[in-house]
Amino acid sequence: MKVAITGARGMLGTTLMNTLQGYELFALDREECDITKPALVSSVFEKIKPDVVIHCAAMTAVDLCESKQFEAWKINAFGTTNVAHASSKIGVKLIAISTDYVFDGELDRPYHEYDQANGGLNIYAKSKWAAEQAVRSLCPNHLIARVSWLYGGNGPSFVHTMLRLADGTRPELKVVNDQIGNPTSTKAVADALQVILKCPELVGTIHLTCEGEASWFDFAQKIFELKGINQKVVPCTSDQYPTPAKRPHNSRLQKLVLKESGVYQMPNWEDALNDFLSSMDKN
Repeated sequence: MKVAITGARGMLGTTLMNTLQGYELFALDREECDITKPALVSSVFEKIKPDVVIHCAAMTAVDLCESKQFEAWKINAFGTTNVAHASSKIGVKLIAISTDYVFDGELDRPYHEYDQANGGLNIYAKSKWAAEQAVRSLCPNHLIARVSWLYGGNGPSFVHTMLRLADGTRPELKVVNDQIGNPTSTKAVADALQVILKCPELVGTIHLTCEGEASWFDFAQKIFELKGINQKVVPCTSDQYPTPAKRPHNSRLQKLVLKESGVYQMPNWEDALNDFLSSMDKN
């Protein structure tokens, strides 16, 4: 099976290239396939003739998207539109990576795949929601995979930031405790896609996040605990730590489709984090 991966040098794309086994992989980053150029995307896809496209390319710097709105829409929404059109044109399955942020976080329970998203609270979220809609309208054979609070080997990520800040020069770190989500490693997502690629009948929308939930404060504490770092962490509210982009208080994603299909079981977030930190130590 030929699998083309857009954004192949990004955090998730790199993990996919290093993890997926038994497939002929084609790494497509901006140099090989600038997704903002529709003719180029179509030309590359027609030349490779992949069986599946995993679309990871995106502008994921949430706060930066607020100040560079045109670029965010150009890459996330219009770029994905080009990928969806090119995939449909040659009749291949498109697996498009999306985000928990397409929900506004107002529910008092985890969001499942059958809940209606509303575009979220920030430019990044709105551009990714537009991307989802483009995939659904242009490419019938698609799978939209929503991930959340992602971290991986080549960062940047929350894990890398916490480890960088715990350098012994700060008596305490203030971390938000009123945003709840599912910390998820790129390796956990890649392992799931390794199996999902062999399930052509799985289409529509799925949530690919680790099991269990945590606040950013909980996440930080667990990072330092597992690394054996003596760093004081102090909880604070989102209002006390304002950012350019507003973020949802509830980012929890329920994995109904995965459980209903019986295709795959995502690992617990603490186990996935421990595996990731252990792999960092080995490298």
